[in-house]
Amino acid sequence: MGVLDALGTDKVFYYFEEITKIPHGSGNEAALAQYIVDFAKERGLECRRDAADNVVVKKAATPGYEQAPGVIFQGHIDMVCEKLGSVEHDFTKDPLQLEIDGDMIRAKGTTLGADNGIAVAFMLAVLDSTTLEHPFVEAVFTTNEETGMDGAKALDVSDLKGTYFINMDSEEEGEFLVSCCGGRRVQVTLPVEKEAVKAGEEAYVLRIRGLKGGHSGSDINLQRASANKLMGRLLDELQSKVAYALVRVEGGKMDNAICREADAVLTMTADAAKEAEKIVAEMEKVLKQEYHRTETDMMITWEKANEAVTEVMTEATKSHVISILLLIPYGVETMSMDIEGLVESSSNIGVVCTDEKGVHFDSAVRSAVASRKEVICRKIEAIAQLCGASVESSNDYPGWVYSDDSKLLVLLQDAYRKATGREPKLTAIHAGVECGLFAEKMPWLDMVSLGPNMFDVHTPEERLSISSTVRTWDFLKEALKQMK
Repeated sequence: MGVLDALGTDKVFYYFEEITKIPHGSGNEAALAQYIVDFAKERGLECRRDAADNVVVKKAATPGYEQAPGVIFQGHIDMVCEKLGSVEHDFTKDPLQLEIDGDMIRAKGTTLGADNGIAVAFMLAVLDSTTLEHPFVEAVFTTNEETGMDGAKALDVSDLKGTYFINMDSEEEGEFLVSCCGGRRVQVTLPVEKEAVKAGEEAYVLRIRGLKGGHSGSDINLQRASANKLMGRLLDELQSKVAYALVRVEGGKMDNAICREADAVLTMTADAAKEAEKIVAEMEKVLKQEYHRTETDMMITWEKANEAVTEVMTEATKSHVISILLLIPYGVETMSMDIEGLVESSSNIGVVCTDEKGVHFDSAVRSAVASRKEVICRKIEAIAQLCGASVESSNDYPGWVYSDDSKLLVLLQDAYRKATGREPKLTAIHAGVECGLFAEKMPWLDMVSLGPNMFDVHTPEERLSISSTVRTWDFLKEALKQMK
């Protein structure tokens, strides 16, 4: 018996739990894509799967809806794979361990993948139903959204016929998303010059733990700390007071997630280490005070490393690493002049890692205004040039412009009021959604993005509201009924 079996709701929760049994992190979606293909074949539905593992499933209109505008439902089948450091979980083969906590569904110690697994579950429930009234339905399941929207970029849309387009990658019930920002990924690579560790020096590790993290778009305005930026401050403070060499620095897994944890390995004398421990303790107090409302579980530790170190970065390389960490943009850059409270542009230094090629600094840059995006990217390039680092940009994607004459929006607003008795809101988001790519490829589409309440996505604290999922499903059924 499944954990969610008692929740019912026309198999929505059943399919959601089935999805969580199949590993589907970004780049590892093949098994879930095959599950969807098999699902479609078992029901005699038209289906295609492409080389990027995107899947399109089509379902004929029910009687009386043959002349209605077709509707495209769209969501992505990949998830962000994050876990607590204390949790043993292999995202390439282990199923998620679900639990119900009051009104919330969560996974034990890992991300839940409600972003965007609940969209997949909604679509499968629509395709599976023999009682729903609806127009011609096309369900589009895309891949690698979290790492650059590669699936949506690769998808051939020439056979899609729908007029209405409902993206299901939003995280707040009753808020209809009508516009989003564009973005770009920027990677700075600093070559590392090395030298032998000095005699009498031993290795120590500096760790930052307990930060909240979050989505680098929707959570960037919440004044949460970036472990990578804090590491820059700590290394700079240590540099000003004790002599040390830097071995490596690591922080974060995804550039679109606010960095929660970071490590640095340093070498120094035993006497310097005693002083460093005091400096770290004092800096922990300072940083906890700075983030006393947003990072109440911050923890910074200093201890002897359990490894033998023979080579370290030169003083010049160390200085450049610290300079980049200090200067690289993080957080809100500009706010919208048109929509109160909406972030217009931002940057997130989500990943720092050290390998044989150098130290890499990966940022996710976002903006609703193309020129603002260019300015932020230019700042990063300038910092890199000053430090002798190279820059590569990738995964540039367009934004989605608001339309004030959307028939779909009016229909969905009416259906939501009727199904829930609540008044929906319109919103724009400071994050990329695949709507921008579909709008570019299919400019005639009438688009809205929606979804149930989710919390702390992209973190091990991710949660999905049960009651909100039920209301969203009831609303979707009403909306389909009204599309006649």
